[in-house]
Amino acid sequence: MESFEALIASSAAAHGHLCPGQVVGVRMAMLGCRLIGLTDPRRHDQIKKLIVFVEMDRCTADAVAHVTGVKLGRRSLKFMDYGIMAATFLNLEDGGAYRVLSTEESRDLADMYAPEVEGKYARQLAAYRRMPDSVLFRVQQVQVSLKDCDLPGPTRYKAVCSRCGQVIRDRREVVRCGQVLCRPCTEGAYFSHAREVTWPDMGLAPEAAEGTAAASPEGTQLNREKRAC
Repeated sequence: MESFEALIASSAAAHGHLCPGQVVGVRMAMLGCRLIGLTDPRRHDQIKKLIVFVEMDRCTADAVAHVTGVKLGRRSLKFMDYGIMAATFLNLEDGGAYRVLSTEESRDLADMYAPEVEGKYARQLAAYRRMPDSVLFRVQQVQVSLKDCDLPGPTRYKAVCSRCGQVIRDRREVVRCGQVLCRPCTEGAYFSHAREVTWPDMGLAPEAAEGTAAASPEGTQLNREKRAC
């Protein structure tokens, strides 16, 4: 694994800025990987062993994902919307798992670890770099049970919602009164007032659409680009 300084620099660049949450996340990921025995989690042979659960969608989560290399698209990053500054690191090879939580006390102790630094924000940045892991974090050894449908790999199972006809993957359907339903149809969705949007050449095969591309603003622009080439 790269050094802390190298990881914090690349993590901040990927995230867009350096902040206390980045420092906490980088250190959290480094500690979590050490605990489950991974020395270079982004290496091909090790990334396949790793699943990380993050419990808050904040800067820390970006840093954890950057250091470990886990991704939603690989199904190695799981988001649990708990609002807790914590992450669990699971080694799929041996089942070892540790949950690392950022302590609230570390905020109060920033003045003690970086008394010479002016400003709360800058003081936290400096203090979180200096604090020992035992002050910055709590650690819990945990057990994580995963179903086959939660593991990385290709989609092996599909269902169809009997109400809206939507295809549902990875066994995320809900069965009620013998009916297979998607979660938006049963639990409500994060969106509302959905209405279908159509345009003249919608639904045509690519070959057919090429002849009618000028029917939409996008198609007109595409034709201009073709003529310019």
